[in-house]
Amino acid sequence: MRQRFVVLALLAAGVLGLGAGPASAQQTLNFSLGYFTARGEDARVEGDILNDHLGAAASLVFDIKDFNGAAIGGEWLVPLGRFLEAGAGASFTRRTVPSVYEDFVDSDGSEIEQDLRLRRIPVDLTVRVLPLSQDSGVQPYFGAGLSLINWRYSESGEFVDFTRNNAIFRDQFVASGTASGPVILGGLRFAGDSMSAGAEVRYHSAAGELGTGFGSTSGDPEVDLGGWTYQFNIGLRFGR
Repeated sequence: MRQRFVVLALLAAGVLGLGAGPASAQQTLNFSLGYFTARGEDARVEGDILNDHLGAAASLVFDIKDFNGAAIGGEWLVPLGRFLEAGAGASFTRRTVPSVYEDFVDSDGSEIEQDLRLRRIPVDLTVRVLPLSQDSGVQPYFGAGLSLINWRYSESGEFVDFTRNNAIFRDQFVASGTASGPVILGGLRFAGDSMSAGAEVRYHSAAGELGTGFGSTSGDPEVDLGGWTYQFNIGLRFGR
């Protein structure tokens, strides 16, 4: 997946001719399309609800990687001199993952099914360094900043009440909020006078507090919101 985004960036730069000459420092409005990969089981925060569901006595059947999916976003970039740039932007990801109980079925032998859904909207405030300066047509960069992630996590469908003779019931459990955490990024951009194109990778680290009601063995369950996003950017450039 990472190689595909790099190839796309190079192809776009060749088609648009963006790497042909230097570009003056300009503001940029970026539009991005990418792929979000959730942190794996061994890297998730303590008390993570997904790890809890996978390891509990009444475990559910799904994979953490099922929460990987497409990400779309936009960002406004403003130069701070020749070698620095500030950015403010947001992106959106949402995945619905079907699951079933591993060791329990309904009285008729059918699976007990529920959907796990996670939505993330990171709002990133970043500063990045451009070692070759804003004047270069080819602009590698790296940076970091603060991410405010608006999130919503839900479980809906059928559940087993182990306190009432394993009675099966239908319900929906929902939690939402905004979590903060660091974001780091790096990428390569081909910049022209009016457009730019490039590839980028971002890493977020944050967790949302769920509260009670999710059948967790943890007294303070959370949902890990971190992971890597690999994206392809197209930018519109303004000013001089």
